[in-house]
Amino acid sequence: MGHSRYELILRAALDAACLGREQPIAAFVDTVAVKRTIRELHEAFPGHFEHAFAAKANTMSDALKLVKNAGMSCEVASPGELEQALRAGFSAEQIVYDEPVKTPSVLHRVLALGIGLNIDNFQEYERVNGLVSASGSSSRIGFRINPQVGAGRIKAMSTATNRSKFGVALEDEGNRDALISAYQENPWLTSLHTHVGSQGCSLGLMTSGIRKIVDLAEEINSLAGDRQVDLIDIGGGLPVNFDGEEVKPAFAEYAAELKQSVPELFSGQYRVKTEFGRTIYAKNGFIATRVEYTKNSGGRQIALTHAGAQVATRTVFMPDHWKIRVSVFDSSGQAKSGEERLQDIAGPLCFAGDVVATERLLPLIEPGDIVVLHDTGAYYFSNPFYYNALPAAAVYGAELSGNDSVELNRWRQQQSMDDMLAVLG
Repeated sequence: MGHSRYELILRAALDAACLGREQPIAAFVDTVAVKRTIRELHEAFPGHFEHAFAAKANTMSDALKLVKNAGMSCEVASPGELEQALRAGFSAEQIVYDEPVKTPSVLHRVLALGIGLNIDNFQEYERVNGLVSASGSSSRIGFRINPQVGAGRIKAMSTATNRSKFGVALEDEGNRDALISAYQENPWLTSLHTHVGSQGCSLGLMTSGIRKIVDLAEEINSLAGDRQVDLIDIGGGLPVNFDGEEVKPAFAEYAAELKQSVPELFSGQYRVKTEFGRTIYAKNGFIATRVEYTKNSGGRQIALTHAGAQVATRTVFMPDHWKIRVSVFDSSGQAKSGEERLQDIAGPLCFAGDVVATERLLPLIEPGDIVVLHDTGAYYFSNPFYYNALPAAAVYGAELSGNDSVELNRWRQQQSMDDMLAVLG
């Protein structure tokens, strides 16, 4: 039986001193798996579908370059993400801008460069209208719509509730008519965008929101007498399975659901844009941390590691919603076996809740072992939290070949003390 990809990557990291006593935490991205995931996306949504990577999921330069080279464009939601996307080599035509609180200077830059723009609200629309009227723009411009279809399992991840902060609330009195009037008065409004939510939202909830946006596009086009709206941006949000290795739901499953509920998306009458982020990277990355100490407290075995809220912020602060898998390897990178017992895995931060896993049945963890936090390629190590002034961990792209060899490419070196303190000011 061959070694798992985790064992192969860990052994390569240990051999290269990328992980060990002096480097007790590091993160890894399986680059071959990322490219495979993107191929599956293109296969499920071919032809007139354009796939923009949601940069917020992993804004690291090498992460953006990898998805760009695999055929994705880029969705950004801040000036920093925009600058990173441009530096990664995305052209203006390959970028769509979604920030909900755009300043006049940001709008001017986006429109001057010809970057795609999703307008969040009617006040922003007045600003954009003035800028376009004054100087024109080659940008693809449209409104972000809140279809108000409800919340999924995680309220904080649901962006189509009645009172969501995102987009124009479609069902609020007068808004539909105001939207239609805006499109009638401005032929440069040629797209519509929605994003129902991400983790915790069912496929049915997502497709119901998209159905309402396509109905709105059909109404606008009928009144215009032509295909004024010819681009539908359906957002991303495909949930990730954090309970096991299986990738579910798959892109093909989502495509089948959409084809049944919103067949217009597949007819070719619209260009269709997606904005997947977590689905591209989450299951293709992991964090590895050395166990420094173990102790028994109140009858519970606790492993003290170097991975806590600074890399697993959502899991530590919302453990019921962001529970992640963990596994244990020995100091040589081999998966541990043996009798399992209930154990907690804690991080290094100075507050009691800094625990990434509670009451997990695992082989006995010992000092020097390595704990792996699975499915953390999106939002985890790419968005460090500077509590207790801990530096950001090193990140490596791991290229696995058919002969079980691993080439490690450093995406980010472990942050120096001076660089970390400079961030703090």
